Amino acid sequence: METIATAPPTLDPMQLRAAFGQFPTGVTVITTCAADGRKVGLTANSFSSLSLDPPLVLWSLRKLAPSRPDFVAATHFAINILAHDQIDLSRRFATPSADKFDGVPHADSEAGGVPCLDGASARFVCRNVGHYEGGDHLLFIGQIEQFDAFGKAPLVFHAGQYRAIADHPDLFRTV
Repeated sequence: METIATAPPTLDPMQLRAAFGQFPTGVTVITTCAADGRKVGLTANSFSSLSLDPPLVLWSLRKLAPSRPDFVAATHFAINILAHDQIDLSRRFATPSADKFDGVPHADSEAGGVPCLDGASARFVCRNVGHYEGGDHLLFIGQIEQFDAFGKAPLVFHAGQYRAIADHPDLFRTV
């Protein structure tokens, strides 16, 4: 039997971050339109499905993020699940720049008019149904109004690095 250590009074944030990093995630670019018409986007790996009925997703945003006011005020947002060949988009939307969408192929959604990135593995256009405080982040809940799934292999992030998925060798073993 494995013993789970009790948490010390103060957790080291860097060690905690490294432990969180052991959980592989997909990589998304979350997009919306600001009240002044600007297109806003950021890279996030905090995306999760929440419910099938109604169709809900959630993601989180650091409270100190410059785009926080835009996402809080937005009626809609899009979650673009990046494909394995979109590392450059992940990096682009993870760094501050004047226009992250400059030269990036995308189309505006029918629902909410938010930017949807071309070449993604899947895209979800959501009505922003609420946000809630969770420590140093805000949790956003979105109700899916449109979605596309293209069957492309996803971009994966694990232990601070981009990864590609592969079939597990046990899939080919006969029992």
